Amino acid sequence: MYLADGWKDYELLDAGGGNKMERWGDVTLLRPDPQAIWPMRDDPPCDAVYHRSSTGGGAWEFFRQLPESWRIRYRDLTFVVRPTGFKHTGLFPEQAVNWDWMRSRIEPAVQAGRRPRVLNLFGYTGGATCACLRAGAEVVHVDAAKGMIAWAKDNAAACGLSDAPVRYYVDDCVKLVKREQRRGNRYDGILMDPPSYGRGPGGEMWKIEDQLYALVQDAVRLLSDEPLFFLINSYTTGLAPQVLKNVLDVALPGGNAASGEVGLPIRRDGLVLPCGASGRWTPKSL
Repeated sequence: MYLADGWKDYELLDAGGGNKMERWGDVTLLRPDPQAIWPMRDDPPCDAVYHRSSTGGGAWEFFRQLPESWRIRYRDLTFVVRPTGFKHTGLFPEQAVNWDWMRSRIEPAVQAGRRPRVLNLFGYTGGATCACLRAGAEVVHVDAAKGMIAWAKDNAAACGLSDAPVRYYVDDCVKLVKREQRRGNRYDGILMDPPSYGRGPGGEMWKIEDQLYALVQDAVRLLSDEPLFFLINSYTTGLAPQVLKNVLDVALPGGNAASGEVGLPIRRDGLVLPCGASGRWTPKSL
């Protein structure tokens, strides 16, 4: 398992009963999590809880006045978090384990005099973008939602990376990859975190089971002659880690592909909460 256990400003305090209790800085939130099917030991106090609606969606209930947003740190990165609709906070803390892995590939290349170029597809609020920028890479960040692009820029600013070499695109990832092929652009690292279902800014439909491999196959053509990594992350229930490894093995034969569940340690009892899966590829030289 790829375990995100390097946090100080974030903790998964407890999980169970379909919920998880988290500390984000000095704010404690209780949010739904379908993986936590065992019982939670007690009903600890929190600052806010997200209640699901039987008709879909839900709403936050606040037990004390919280700021509209606040900041948390991970190593040398700073992120803006806030409770949003659909239970989210703008950050998936389990992805820190992938941020560290990508940095471990980028930083030696930078030390060797390279300026790696990284393509971040389905980039969300830019946690991975900030990690790659901090490591010394140039980044192209793509997401279909204007609001997520704005949040990604806020996170870059919070990290002191406003002037870093990054370009942001509000675009459909499938279409952008094909355009990058036609333009002849190449990247040393590619990462993608596609949703199970989604729509592009022009209403383009996405379904991961039907379109993931084709997107990976197209994206592989954008890799440079000296690639550093290819990363796929997925939260799709039922898409096993081995599936991601198989996709990488078929699309990128001859390299080193690996996969595993991504998880967060639970402070209360030492259990681990699974949080999706990642497939990682590196060339045999790394």
